[in-house]
Amino acid sequence: MRSKEIIKFLSIAEKLKCELRHSWTSTMRQESVADHSWRLCLFSWILKDKLPEYDMDKVMKMCLFHDLGEALAGDIPSFIKNSEDELNEENAIIQILNMLDGVLKDELENLFMEMKEQKSREAKLFKALDKMEVVIQHNEAPIETWIPLEYELNKTYGSDEVKGIKALEELREVIRKDTIKKISG
Repeated sequence: MRSKEIIKFLSIAEKLKCELRHSWTSTMRQESVADHSWRLCLFSWILKDKLPEYDMDKVMKMCLFHDLGEALAGDIPSFIKNSEDELNEENAIIQILNMLDGVLKDELENLFMEMKEQKSREAKLFKALDKMEVVIQHNEAPIETWIPLEYELNKTYGSDEVKGIKALEELREVIRKDTIKKISG
């Protein structure tokens, strides 16, 4: 990639700092997509010793890049996202990938396909962590920022994805208990 292309790619990625999510931080600031992706990547890194059978470098890359399409398509909360929204995000990803060349483009195309297909153990782990990070963030945010459906959703979101991964099953149970405690006041 030439210098101008690198800067253009980074300029698009910068939009993730500006794209706000449905979630709020503990200080009542609306979370950005970049905030979420950064902490999700950190989450995967901190678990690497508990999950030695996984290619955690690949998982961290999935965490880092998974929402890149939202730089152009915007963020739609999972509980209202539809097939048209998913198609818009996929088209945005294609547009961004076309800015890259060679090995970088191939690597990201393969990562996005792997995440979409959800067949590899790393893609499944990434998806479980993505959902758990969201619930942790909601538990950290003031309860006034929650919408009614989150009172039940936070108890179960990501539970299916962690099944069969002992370290994550235990962590998800702690997160569920934190949700119940948060709701109880």
